[in-house]
Amino acid sequence: MLVFDIQDVGARFYTYINTLQYVMEAAATFNLPLIVLDRPNPHGNYFDGPILDTLERSFVGLQQIPIVHGLTIGEYAKMLNGEFWLADSLQCDLKVISMLNWDRNKIYSLPIPPSPNLPNDRAIRLYPSLCLFEGTNISLGRGTDLPFQCYGFPNNPNGNFEFTPRSIPGKAKHPPLENVLCKGYDLSKSDLNLPPQRVELKWLYDAWNSYPDKSKFFLPFFDKLAGNHILKQQISAEWSEEKIRASWEGGLKKYSLIRAKYLMYP
Repeated sequence: MLVFDIQDVGARFYTYINTLQYVMEAAATFNLPLIVLDRPNPHGNYFDGPILDTLERSFVGLQQIPIVHGLTIGEYAKMLNGEFWLADSLQCDLKVISMLNWDRNKIYSLPIPPSPNLPNDRAIRLYPSLCLFEGTNISLGRGTDLPFQCYGFPNNPNGNFEFTPRSIPGKAKHPPLENVLCKGYDLSKSDLNLPPQRVELKWLYDAWNSYPDKSKFFLPFFDKLAGNHILKQQISAEWSEEKIRASWEGGLKKYSLIRAKYLMYP
């Protein structure tokens, strides 16, 4: 048999759920039972963001789910199986070992960092919103003591926090804007809803409005992270955050009906 025991953080582009899909497909192909040991999702109390456009499928997004999917790894495995989303509509022999006494509305602190650049609760909470910066020319703190807890760029006319990304073995090998002084904002002590309730676009908007050459703001990878080519166009056209969020509503309503079938916890 195969056993899957990995701590997810609840975002579409956090690739552990896509590794899970490949493991499930291998299990189905070779007729092996799969046991998933379920773990809490620190973003399990909500779902939000644009639904993936299948034209943008990649290892940072395989299925038509929002940026924050609001499922535990076990619930997500059941959805992959139940919706026939595995390759060639395969289904694997799946058993999920459920958790005891977990409530998706409880604030849960991960006892071990799920990856080197998510070292604490603050980085994990900010991750679904700040990871979109990976598809821009903005640094989100890789190569500093505050990965996914700050953002900035060289010669930023705004912001009061300065940092310089460095190459850190085992954590950030040649990070974006390596050895370049950046100016921006430190979010490590900012007020946040805990647990959060939505994907925030305000930091992306701030960087966009401050960036001197907007033709160089976005990188091609942005569309893979956003899951579509539309979000980039909306920001470039200066849509309000409320208007952008309204454009997600139809997809989120459809997703909520699918998600509801697989919820295992209150």
